[in-house]
Amino acid sequence: MSSASNVAAYSAPAKSAAMDRGQLRKILMIGGVAVVLAIAGVVYLAGGRYVGSDDSYVRANKLMVATDVSGLVQTVNVHQGQQVKKGDVLFTLDPKPFVIAVENAKAALGQTVQDVDSTRAMYRAAVGQIAAQKAQLVANQQTYTRYLALAKENAIAAMQVDTQRAAVLSAQATLASLQQNAATQLAKLNGNVDIPVEQVPEYQKAKATLDEAQRQLDHATVRAPFDGTVSEVDSLQPGTLVVSALSAFTTTSAVGLIGKDVWVESDMKETDLTDVRLGAPVSITVDTYPGCKWDGHIDSVNAGSDSSFSALPAENASGNWVKVVQRIPVRIAIDHSSCPSALRAGMSAVTAIDTGKRRITRFRDEFGL
Repeated sequence: MSSASNVAAYSAPAKSAAMDRGQLRKILMIGGVAVVLAIAGVVYLAGGRYVGSDDSYVRANKLMVATDVSGLVQTVNVHQGQQVKKGDVLFTLDPKPFVIAVENAKAALGQTVQDVDSTRAMYRAAVGQIAAQKAQLVANQQTYTRYLALAKENAIAAMQVDTQRAAVLSAQATLASLQQNAATQLAKLNGNVDIPVEQVPEYQKAKATLDEAQRQLDHATVRAPFDGTVSEVDSLQPGTLVVSALSAFTTTSAVGLIGKDVWVESDMKETDLTDVRLGAPVSITVDTYPGCKWDGHIDSVNAGSDSSFSALPAENASGNWVKVVQRIPVRIAIDHSSCPSALRAGMSAVTAIDTGKRRITRFRDEFGL
């Protein structure tokens, strides 16, 4: 009996200790989870200051430099990777056809000047002939009047009267013809015999033809429109036929040129642009140079999303469409580099934009706390 009492006496404190340990575990588990959640909440609210995208690429001004005239390539004056300045010759076409066209246009312009001078002379001659013909007409009319008086007295033959009447009619017809010729010559001079030759339509037409021929001759020498690095030049060789209508669609009639100014274009999620502002600082890393960092700022945010400029925009008129977060291009200007390596167009980059606002700040602004 005493042994049973002893067992009962010992088991009571053991059960109490076990219960205390179980309650302590529950408290620790619940408390630990609460602490973790609290820490996570604090970290979450304190974060959100930086937004970025790995859908970013280095961009630069680039152009396939071609010409709008047709001809055979005579010389290629640059090579792949060459640095050129604005105005440097990239390649030239055979100038002979264009020189011939210019000479023909100059000859036509000179002929037009001669024609204008000839028209002036013809007009002045016509005016003189008109004056002489008017005098002749007056004389014929006076003679005809006298013949009519003599015919009433039967002092002259009727045939003479008729002949003189025909002379008057002929003089009138000649005068009308001369006046019409003078009017035609004056019309060629825009109604002003002393008009400057430069204002005559025929001269302006010939001058425009000469200007176009000279323009084509000038465009037979293709120059760099801006400073940059030559690219895509190997396909253009002397003897290549450049057809102006196809120059924009084939690299065999153009020289690639990449400008020196580079920037980063980042396709940002629309939901990340809430607090992005122009001039916001940006940290940039490039996949090619892992140990390097570039500093920049937001230069512009595109006015439309990528899909806005798509050739086949999404059709959301039906009720079974799926909402997709849109991407909006952001242009980032580069201010400073910690790496001497040159950036090249098309390199992949990662951007981190400092919005200056944490989630806790947005939360306070939203609820007015």
